[in-house]
Amino acid sequence: MISLKSPREIEAMRKSGAILAGMHIGLRDIIKPGISSWEIEEFGRHYIESHGAVAAQIGFEGYKYATCVSINDEICHGFPRKNVMLRDGDLVKVDTVVDLDGGFSDSCWSYAVGTPSDEVKKLMDVTKKSLYLGIDQCVIGNRIGDIGAAIQDYTENQNGYGDVREFIGHGIGPTMHEDPQVPHYGEAGHGLRLKEGMTITVEPMINTGTWKADTSDPSGWLARTADGGLSCQYEHTLAITKDGPKILTSQDPEFDAKYL
Repeated sequence: MISLKSPREIEAMRKSGAILAGMHIGLRDIIKPGISSWEIEEFGRHYIESHGAVAAQIGFEGYKYATCVSINDEICHGFPRKNVMLRDGDLVKVDTVVDLDGGFSDSCWSYAVGTPSDEVKKLMDVTKKSLYLGIDQCVIGNRIGDIGAAIQDYTENQNGYGDVREFIGHGIGPTMHEDPQVPHYGEAGHGLRLKEGMTITVEPMINTGTWKADTSDPSGWLARTADGGLSCQYEHTLAITKDGPKILTSQDPEFDAKYL
């Protein structure tokens, strides 16, 4: 069942999203060579809770942490780890969900540690642009397939990357994961039609090599690229409105001005 949100509910999600965005902005000063991925978890959890919100990933299907911290070839769902130290040139993805008085927001952001290689910089640039190409399709009357087709064409056809199939976007609110499912690949003109009041995530995960994931990690959570290549992800929560897609987790009001 798809829940269409009222303006009041969307505003509640926007307030939640502002906390989540603030956490990501703060991580820009935290993430550097020599810290452990556990320090990201500590900062993220403290930031969320100190702003009166709940780190909603804790306890979700048994997950124990406020954040997912995935490094280099790790696509998603990496545990924060005290014994994993960040190195110069690493590519780190930090994903979390915030619940503020029942308003949910979900956002993942990628960070280059120290001085990134040209390979990392290009992958980050392409992945971030693909996020916004997908968001541009999130207008009333378009279909879910339009979102995925725009992302897949840019990442795979134009840049030769792998567009992950195993993990996709989703509806959000009144719980973390709701219908509809939002793949980042697909065929334009196909799938569910978008309606005013839908709140969804767009969260492409893009690999330098194959799109296929290795999900054999004994944790039951961590997914890696099947060929050991790098993976990058950017994610926003957004609302479908009569005035176009509205990003609820924006970190940059100037860059995102047309979506606010």
